[in-house]
This record gives sequence, C-alpha cells and structure tokens, in this order.
Amino acid sequence: MRREVARKLSLREGDIAHVSLVYHTTVEVYRVGEKYLPPSYDGHYRDCHGCPPVVIVGAGPAGLFAALRALQVGLRPVILDRGKSVAERKYDIAAITRDQSVDPDSNWCFGEGGAGTYSDGKLYTRSTKRGNVRDVLERFVEHGADPEILLDAHAHIGTDRLSGIIARMRATIEGHGGEYHFSTRVVDFIVKSEGAQQRVCGVVDSDGNRYEGVAVVLATGHSARDIYHLFHRRGWLLEAKPFALGIRVEHPQQLINAIQYHSQLTTQNSQLQYLPPAAYSLTTQVDGHGVFSFCMCPGGVIVPAATAPGQQVINGMSNSRRNSPYANSGIAVTVSPEDVPQYASEGPLALLRFQQEVEENLFHAMGDTLTAPIQRLTDFCQGKNSRSNNPSGYMGQTANVPVHELLPPFVVQCLQQSLRQFDQKMRGFYTDQASVLAVESRTSSPVRIPRGDDFQHPQLRGLYPCGEGAGYAGGIVSSALDGINAINQLS
Repeated sequence: MRREVARKLSLREGDIAHVSLVYHTTVEVYRVGEKYLPPSYDGHYRDCHGCPPVVIVGAGPAGLFAALRALQVGLRPVILDRGKSVAERKYDIAAITRDQSVDPDSNWCFGEGGAGTYSDGKLYTRSTKRGNVRDVLERFVEHGADPEILLDAHAHIGTDRLSGIIARMRATIEGHGGEYHFSTRVVDFIVKSEGAQQRVCGVVDSDGNRYEGVAVVLATGHSARDIYHLFHRRGWLLEAKPFALGIRVEHPQQLINAIQYHSQLTTQNSQLQYLPPAAYSLTTQVDGHGVFSFCMCPGGVIVPAATAPGQQVINGMSNSRRNSPYANSGIAVTVSPEDVPQYASEGPLALLRFQQEVEENLFHAMGDTLTAPIQRLTDFCQGKNSRSNNPSGYMGQTANVPVHELLPPFVVQCLQQSLRQFDQKMRGFYTDQASVLAVESRTSSPVRIPRGDDFQHPQLRGLYPCGEGAGYAGGIVSSALDGINAINQLS
C-alpha cells in the first residue's frame, strides 16, 4: 500500500510516515415518521399464455434470462433442453462418480441451469458494458438468492443453493405462460426461404417433433459439439475461436489463506478465523501465450466434467459455505489455430478437434476410466514422476501419473514456466503441497457462431446465437446479459 501511494503521489516511500485506510460507505437514512419501502425485486413479467412464441434452445444462463426477458416484453418462451430438470439431473451427476457412467445429455454441463448450476455459481464479471449487471443479480435475488450478492464484489451463490433458485425461475416462466421441454435434443432447424434470404422459424428434435416460433434463440453452451457439426455439415458460417486448455491446481486452503492474508499458517490464528477462504487471480505471458487462473474455487472440490463417454475432463466447484479444506483453480494456456497447424484441414472445427483429442487421449491413458491423473506441482514443473500423491478433493478416483507427459508439449512448457512465475506474485504458491490434475479443457468454446450487430446469424435470419456456446460470453452473468440482449434485438 505504501509503495502504491508513493507512486501515485510521486514520492519516495521513505518520505511517507504513515498510511491509513479510509472506507467510504453510502447509507440511506429514514427519520421517524418517514415511510420506508423495502426494495422490490419484482421482474414485472406479463401473462404471456397467448403471446407469440419464441423458441429458446438451452436452459443455461443465456436461455433462462432470455426467457425471463421474453416475458417482460410480451413473448412466450418455449425452452428446449437436451438435459433433465435440475432435480433429476443430480442423479445423473452422481452416477458419473459412482458408476463412471456419463449420460451425454445430462451431466455437469447439460441440463437445467447449464454448467454454472453444478459448478459454483460465481457471479463476478468484467462484462459491465454489455448491459445492466444489477438487473441480472436482482433476478437471482427475486428467486431466492441472498441480497448480499448485490453488494459483494465477487458474488457467489454456491451449487447447493443455486439449484433451488433455478427451479424457482422455471416456476416463474411456466406460471406466466412459458413452456419447458426437457430431454429434448435439437438436431436441426426449420429453415424457410424468403426471397434471397433464409429464415429460421423453428427447430426439430431427435424424435422428429417440430417447435416453431417468431425466432430461435440458440443458447446451447460451450460443450454442445453436435450443434457445431450440424452447422458445418449444412455449410453455415462458423469460425474457429481461440480458447484455453490446461490443468487444475489444488492447494490446501489454509496455505492459500496464509499467503493471501500474510499470516502464519495455523488453524488457531485469530487473524484468520473471521475471514472468508482466500481466493486468487493470476495471469502472465509465456512465449506469446496468455496463461491465467480460471474459475478459482476457494474451499472447493474438483469434479469429473465429461459430457460424453470416452473423455477425461475436470472442473472446479464449491458450495455456498466454501468449507472444503482445498482451494483449486484452473490454470489455462491460450490456444489459437496457429498453435495446432496439423488440424487446419478441419477448418472452423480445428480447435474443437484438438480439444476433443486431448480429452480422449487422457481418457485412454487412464485405462479408459474417469480416474483423474494427479501429480505434485513441483514435480510437474521439473518434469519428473511423483513418488506419492497429496490428498485431493477430487470427487472420484485419482492416480499418480506424470501429467507433464499427457498434455501437448507447448501447453506443458507454458504451464511449467508460469507456475514458477506465479510464486513471485504469491510466495508459497510453488510447493510440493500443491497438486496438478488434468485436463481443464472446457474454459470456453473453441468455435464461434457468427452474428451481426442485430444478433442474427448472417445467413440465417431469425436465428439468434448467444451465450458461451456461440462464443460471445464466458460465465453466468455475461451469458445472462447476452440472452437478454438477444431478446432486446428481437423485440
């Protein structure tokens, strides 16, 4: 603090005798006799039972908030999701750990609420210019979230609470005329010619059922690979989009607390007992690649996040109390088409194919099981096998494996250098008490579905690609804003 103050005032640190922190708080005060009206979080939805339908593909944040916005502007949302309701979905998620059985339509990524529902519920976003972030947060509060999320700079709901909130959002949508169709996988679009243009007016599901409306909002999430293949097969515009791939790093939460709070590592330390589990955010550049922490989960666990059999994928999550003894974060390396020229023949699906092969190769390396490879962080960076494992919060089996031999060499080299560099920013980060697990590959979509300023696909009028699956968002709030903006363009 002293160094930063000296820099801003163009002084030497030695010229400053003392620095005090001053906090500014804004409060509203009501005198006796003045009427206090508690804040209202009513979304002011219309009864849309007889209104024109809009088809929304995907019940994740983009799809849900598109549906809520549709009710506000007088459109009847018809939501289709390949997965199950949030209550039913949890049984398929449990089966992944218990039986190593992955339902390709209902898992950590697919189903009501999308990937965010069962992986933390973080609400922090830098996308403040996309729309009214507070409006998104108020919709969560309206449906049961703690109003504290309106004040917290890094708001977090937690998986244990978010599932109930998502179910209450469905009740609002259905109560105002909206429809839900679960276990409904879209396999094609209904396209009609309008002169020289083509217009999308509906979709077809895997059973041949047709759903038509004034437009289609496509909010399928970053792991709906079949949608990308559909576009590619039909000759519709797609673009390869840089994404990031890497590992999950796991530390004892007490260690991260001690580093971040600059305190002694002891459970009895009075300075720590009233503070929340510490988080961190790290970024650097290595050989022209960005390397950054992603989806940091204080007091969290690591989960198997494959969306189909034959894949090894992991992710992090935490419940509202964040009371796990472990802290984990994705550490990912940016990947562009230039990094994988051997996939150039795949065209816009080049990075998708690269991502898929990395996941499949790890699955085979682990004996065709969902056992997660684990290695001590220091051994990973030094390129040597670990003699033993650290305890881990992974929800499944782990095996002591040289992770540095399983990932693409350029990714490994960037990670090895960056993990050492991060220790310069967080002394103690580079330690054999930490572990690396693989592979963190679903940071974002490796494909973008292009759209114009009006949010419509250039070749397909009436189709509004949005959210993470279209390549225009990266988290719950930014996806929600994208869904809202799609309906705003439509209305």
